[in-house]
Amino acid sequence: MSTYAELVCCSNFSFLEGASHPEELVAQAATLGYQALAITDECSVAGVVRAYQAQRDYPQLSLIIGSRFRLHALDIVLLCPTQAAYQELCRIITNARRRSHKGDYQLSEWDLMSVRHGLVLWLPSGAESDHHWATWLLRYHAERLYLAVRRDLADNDHPYLAHCRMLASQYELRVTACGDVLMHHPERLALHHTLTAIRHRQPVAALGRTLLPNAERALRPLPKLHALFPPEWLAESAKIAAQCQFSLARLKYSYPKEVVPTGEPAMAYLREAVKQGAQQRFPKGVPHDVGATIEKELALIEAMDYPYYFLTIYDLVRFAQSRGILYQGRGSAANSVVCYCLGITAVDPCKVDVLFERFISKERDEPPDIDVDFEHQRREEVIQYLYQKYGRERTALAATVIRYRLKSALRDVGKALAIPASQIDFFIQNLNRRDKTQPWGQQLQQLGLDPKSTKSQQWLSLTQTLIGFPRHLSQHVGGFVIADGPLYELVPVENAAMAERTVIQWDKDDLETLHLMKVDVLALGMLTAIRRTFDLIAQTGGPRLSLAAITQQGDDPAVFARIQHADTVGVFQIESRAQMSMLPRLKPACYYDLVIQIAIVRPGPIQGDMVHPYLKRRDGEEAVSYPSKAVEQVLARTLGVPIFQEQVIKLAMVAAGFSGGEADQLRRAMAAWKKKGGLGPFRDKLIAGMTARGYRADFAEQLYRQICGFGDYGFPESHSASFAVLAYISAWLKHYYPAAFYTALLNSQPMGFYSPSQLMQDATRHQVSVLPVCVQHSGADHCLEKVGDQWGVRLGLRLVKGLSVAAIDRLLAHRPESGFASLSALQEINLDRDAYQALASSGALAALAGNRYQARWALMDQQRQLPLLAASDDAVELPHSPSQWQNVIEDYAAMGLSLTDHPIRLMAQAGTLGRFTRSVELSQCAPQSWVAVAGVVTGKQSPGTASGVIFVTLEDDTGNINVVVWAGTARAQSRAFMQAKVLKVHGIVERQGEVVHVIAGKLIDLTPTLTTLSVAAREFR
Repeated sequence: MSTYAELVCCSNFSFLEGASHPEELVAQAATLGYQALAITDECSVAGVVRAYQAQRDYPQLSLIIGSRFRLHALDIVLLCPTQAAYQELCRIITNARRRSHKGDYQLSEWDLMSVRHGLVLWLPSGAESDHHWATWLLRYHAERLYLAVRRDLADNDHPYLAHCRMLASQYELRVTACGDVLMHHPERLALHHTLTAIRHRQPVAALGRTLLPNAERALRPLPKLHALFPPEWLAESAKIAAQCQFSLARLKYSYPKEVVPTGEPAMAYLREAVKQGAQQRFPKGVPHDVGATIEKELALIEAMDYPYYFLTIYDLVRFAQSRGILYQGRGSAANSVVCYCLGITAVDPCKVDVLFERFISKERDEPPDIDVDFEHQRREEVIQYLYQKYGRERTALAATVIRYRLKSALRDVGKALAIPASQIDFFIQNLNRRDKTQPWGQQLQQLGLDPKSTKSQQWLSLTQTLIGFPRHLSQHVGGFVIADGPLYELVPVENAAMAERTVIQWDKDDLETLHLMKVDVLALGMLTAIRRTFDLIAQTGGPRLSLAAITQQGDDPAVFARIQHADTVGVFQIESRAQMSMLPRLKPACYYDLVIQIAIVRPGPIQGDMVHPYLKRRDGEEAVSYPSKAVEQVLARTLGVPIFQEQVIKLAMVAAGFSGGEADQLRRAMAAWKKKGGLGPFRDKLIAGMTARGYRADFAEQLYRQICGFGDYGFPESHSASFAVLAYISAWLKHYYPAAFYTALLNSQPMGFYSPSQLMQDATRHQVSVLPVCVQHSGADHCLEKVGDQWGVRLGLRLVKGLSVAAIDRLLAHRPESGFASLSALQEINLDRDAYQALASSGALAALAGNRYQARWALMDQQRQLPLLAASDDAVELPHSPSQWQNVIEDYAAMGLSLTDHPIRLMAQAGTLGRFTRSVELSQCAPQSWVAVAGVVTGKQSPGTASGVIFVTLEDDTGNINVVVWAGTARAQSRAFMQAKVLKVHGIVERQGEVVHVIAGKLIDLTPTLTTLSVAAREFR
């Protein structure tokens, strides 16, 4: 039987057209005995790296890289026999994509005329225009041209086959068989119909002949292909495949060279930069052990030829320094001594134990890991510096593959099946996707979906299959790929949705697979807040602070006392519900305690059952023991309990005999095992290695269970060490300069865990005065203002909803130094009507026109715009003033917060809450006592480790209340749980030290009593 290679095949990276993942196509082609498979997505190579990775498991199958293009009635596929052909293909895709907006492409005849190396497969349309294109293709590509014939067994199959034979004979074209494949298995036909409906934005039932008539566009068994095609056509496909010897493994990355002065060796330049940095970091002389580590790191950098990588990062942070942009490097390599000397990180590596094999591994043979966080409001300056330095031809952002998730899949499949939009909305709004104890399909049935209905069954099964399918490419949060030559010689580049942004067609996992360098230029809101705090302190007569200036003072007991009491609202990394619950138990007292604190409240340590043993040992309730001296060296700093990912990797090395490279392979398997499995081989090697070295089998099994926990999310010590610096500095600023800190947090929004309303209430609890928005005194941003002998926070105009930036700029530009003399004077600057109404609604006109009612009345009195009446008194006495309740409602509607009062206090005064206990009183309640609490719902969290438990934060007029809602409780009272903005909870008090929770029993939705309150809960963050 003839061999066969499938040369025309679209994966689901031909968005909404291909119905199978690249991995599925590769596996099926190998199972069917194909000689080769070409992945030929339309104007894209976005899926080829996944196919390349999958093909490693099927060495008998060759993978061909190609792409499909359509121009008018011309339909062709370009295949890559050589690397030159691949570079040519990437150039054509780049040109076509860059000419068009995101998600589309615009091919020209010149693009196809310029092909010199690729093989051209032509799929005739069956129309008269085929004669024109046959002549055109022969003119430019006669030696590389093939006519590709498919058999889809539709009603026009025989006429189309005869047409192709006629073209081949008349123009003397070589003919190859192809499947024009869109799915790996016939079972995907229904999904393909659904994708077609989504693409056309019509129900499946309305598409008629637009849909595929059968499942022949799947990969088909060889006997069937042999029955459909002449043997010579099948043999021709194999001959074409034999010409295609290019593999993605041949791609070699070349680092940009301009980071090194002309004529100077890169390694020598790096050594000198490190030497100068070391003198600054260690002014009293470099300690002997630190100097030895520097030499070890530099030797490995030289051996692996990575000096350009480090110098590229060094160049970036020097630019940030020159512009006064705050930054912080993190990652395994960022916390090396070399990076500390280069100023990439503020973390002294002497204070942490970063695993050297995570710094760089010879066996891994890829760039080390360095992420650099910049102020989120100034990162754009760094991005533009990259574009200016390297040019758009040589740098672009990595892609992020946006995939279907449960709710988006439910919605799109539901539309395709013509399910009424109201029903789709109802099911989605009431679906608790965080409930791990009850599958979403069962939830839909409980909500009323008929499980016996054919359409319901289709909705469920198609949605399940669609989840995880790529929907489109977006831009990575900050991963830049920079090359020494044109980037399109490595990978195609296309336009992003954001103006002046370009992205490559591969994501970070693809880049890692191919060992291509990515520089992470990330945005961090806390860096913006810290820099703004520094500026405010200096502007109000305080010292000029820096990260180093604070950390060099050492650990401050007063700051750690606040941290131990979980007074951490607004503090980086330790402000979440879970972190605040852990702080009084762990009681961090120094920098390294914070490193542990940040890492321990993560799924890895929690699922690996490491938290309780660590706390017991820290409190002296459990003895610290080690099975060997080697293990003690790894775990001594964490009391014999592995907290960090690096420790788990190092344990595999010292206890089981893993090499550095093998240990890093274990790390990769840990990161991917939930998705792909793959820990099995490591388990056997780990346990065999440990028992051979005298460790007990139960200890080996325990370590393996801990590794599985870290597979969910093990936090590296290198990242935790960097975050701990910012956590301490933000806590220090909150303690010593609270007004400046809160002001900076507000000006850095959106960021962090808490809303402006919650931040301002926390400020008030810390005796910081908060002044309202005022047209006479407020700037665009929030600012510091003297209140007596203390600094307070004056809210800025940016907080007013509906007030545009242009309106704010105009108001401030025309505002006299002494303020507006009257409301008429303010009206003379000619803001638009909506701007004046927004100012009135927020209460910002109180200084000019009294309360909101008076302000609105004055604005509506158009006669005051007449010259003769302009000087008359603006103050208007109305018979009614807004009540306290109405003021609170309008405050929330206009600004999202209120300084007037709290809705819970007003509801209590109105008698609508019944008996309840306030947040400030909970600490006096006995454990296991029955209690009722009430508050505005400000947050819901359901960590992956919580086994379906949801943590709800309620806010009353005295503080926050921590409510634990079990999955069954949430399910039984789903309407109140999912929809309440104001919630009353009857439950049981649970106390552990200073930590108080309420275990929810009955949930009562009180929202109808406060229907106009505009409060957005931070849900499931």
